[in-house]
Amino acid sequence: MEKLSTPLKDCFIIKPDVFEDERGIFYESYNERNFKNLTGLDINFVQDNQSMSTYGVLRGLHFQEGAMAQAKLVRVVQGSVLDIVVDIRKDSDTFGKSFSIELNDRNHLQLFVPRGFAHGFITLSKTSIFAYKCDNFYDKASESGIIYNDATLSLDWHLPKENFIISEKDLQLPGFENITS
Repeated sequence: MEKLSTPLKDCFIIKPDVFEDERGIFYESYNERNFKNLTGLDINFVQDNQSMSTYGVLRGLHFQEGAMAQAKLVRVVQGSVLDIVVDIRKDSDTFGKSFSIELNDRNHLQLFVPRGFAHGFITLSKTSIFAYKCDNFYDKASESGIIYNDATLSLDWHLPKENFIISEKDLQLPGFENITS
């Protein structure tokens, strides 16, 4: 397993050791001891989530506020997504900055999203299965987000807008300036 840096403070990529032979592939998607040794973080993941999406489905940008904030370790089980994170920690050196990465079932990369980040993804393949570990339980009263097309952030979702499939709930999310004021 290898830890790769991103331009955002405390956000990093995990590249697992993948073993391949004539039967296919094998890799350890998570090992608490190895994760702690590699990252120095002692995180207790308490909830695993998984979603299936079709081409153009955009989910996000989501986060939970306050005591219910969540760190996440995200990966793609099947297909391909563009994953985007935004640092919304006001005291961070990378506040307001974003990072995107393609996660897919070929590169097996995982992204660690720290607490205080907004997170979203769009499916680039026909379908995708997206899995993520969370270090805090889902709490509806603490959920929040940022609208996907916020002018301040100018995010590139890599697909034409006419291909986007977005929930009504996500279309109602506030802008970046509204959540940081």
